Amino acid sequence: MGPGDLDQILKGLPLKRNPRVLVGLETSDDAGIYQLNEEVALVQTVDFLTPIVDDPYTFGQIAVVNALSDVYAMGGTPLTAMNLVAFPIKTVSPSILKEILLGGLSKMEEADVALVGGHTVEDPEIKYGLAVTGVVHPKKILTNAKAMPGDQLVLAKPLGTGIIATALKGGMASEEAVTRMVQSMVALNRTASERMQAFGAHAGTDITGFGFIGHALEMALASGIGMMIRSQDIPIIPEAMEYARLGLIPEGCYKNRQYFSCRVEVNSNVPPILVDLLYDPQTSGGLLIALPPREAEKLATTLKEEGNAYSSIVGEVTKEPQGKIVIL
Repeated sequence: MGPGDLDQILKGLPLKRNPRVLVGLETSDDAGIYQLNEEVALVQTVDFLTPIVDDPYTFGQIAVVNALSDVYAMGGTPLTAMNLVAFPIKTVSPSILKEILLGGLSKMEEADVALVGGHTVEDPEIKYGLAVTGVVHPKKILTNAKAMPGDQLVLAKPLGTGIIATALKGGMASEEAVTRMVQSMVALNRTASERMQAFGAHAGTDITGFGFIGHALEMALASGIGMMIRSQDIPIIPEAMEYARLGLIPEGCYKNRQYFSCRVEVNSNVPPILVDLLYDPQTSGGLLIALPPREAEKLATTLKEEGNAYSSIVGEVTKEPQGKIVIL
């Protein structure tokens, strides 16, 4: 299902206004937020994946980190999770499922998230993920709708996981490329979330299936602003450029381009391969954060000092053209 299909389905839902729903479907945000009282609001999300790597333990880790990122993107703290599992129990060894769940549990424990239940169905295709509940103060919510002109944009993880995963499926990915891809996907966005709040971020989102451009556009549309992206500053897993030149582009990249390109202006000097990477669907991608220039520099530097070598300022928020992205 492409982004356009989902958008049409959601627009047709007869949603009733609930004053306790602080963030719902209106702005294509990462999670829903429901206010309990003046001090606490619930952050809720659900996400699950088909296997992106061969090792089941690693796949479990990636799926959990990917699901938790939606809560981190909202400035929330995930507290509990419920497993969502689809598994071909009659044709695949149960030991594989156990490894997936163990990998997922390892990341929940790292994030101080309690596993409180789950649901499993028999399915010919393996799928795994989480329904996650977290908390956030109602006045400290970070949405994708409050980016301000003059803000700088910080990207906390590199792009290229979709292209490298495609190369892996085709038996063409090097061990080094897979290692870099996995290292990025299993890294929690918790530190980036905590630091963006400390440095006064105005808006945030995580980069996943709609690619960098798709999720950046969601922020631009929700905030009523434009964006200028410096393509040479985008952090990219090195091997992803090589595989893109070989034509190892995932189908989702083409779907994202087809749907979002009408709101994107690309300078003629930008290499087409680099544009492909900006549309590349990511799994467990990094946070894209809008905050004032001085704080953006501090955030990018701090994240690098704390082990995220790819953290970079990649552009800025502009007043015009609203709801569009210019790539230089």
